[in-house]
Amino acid sequence: MQQLHTPHVVVVMGVAGTGKTTIGPLLAARLGVPYAEGDDFHPPANIARMTAGTPLTDDDRWPWLDAIGDWAHGRAGLGGVVSSSALKRSYRDRLRAAAPGVVFVHLTGSRELIEDRMSHRQGHFMPTALLDSQFATLQPLEADETGVAVDVTGTPEEITDRAVNALKDLPEPAR
Repeated sequence: MQQLHTPHVVVVMGVAGTGKTTIGPLLAARLGVPYAEGDDFHPPANIARMTAGTPLTDDDRWPWLDAIGDWAHGRAGLGGVVSSSALKRSYRDRLRAAAPGVVFVHLTGSRELIEDRMSHRQGHFMPTALLDSQFATLQPLEADETGVAVDVTGTPEEITDRAVNALKDLPEPAR
């Protein structure tokens, strides 16, 4: 398996249960860059809200997105991978404002597949009950956004391979 190096800062995005926490570190290893877990940037109040089954509001998300954006900005030109649901265009715009060269890998899959995966994971604060609100909020990447959509069927290694191959076609980030 060939390891690449990229100056891109890649945001692995998608609804809960798509595998951001699984694919993110695998992708970072393949790209030869550090990985940051997006959930670690949440303030405790956000974790408590989600654990209780309460969807986050935009006001809840702004400090979290700003913290991720700060990390991405610090990795500009060096490369990195960070996970973030980045469900709305406005959230991605906020990340791009902090780190203009950021690119997105949108992990996609059917609701049924994702719900099945969520029902089998343990130790995560996000309940399956919030999946509907995640899909309702999701705004897929638009044509003018730098990024790729990657289907999450298959093994983590197959998904990572698809992501790496898709990223090869992206232009180098602006400096």
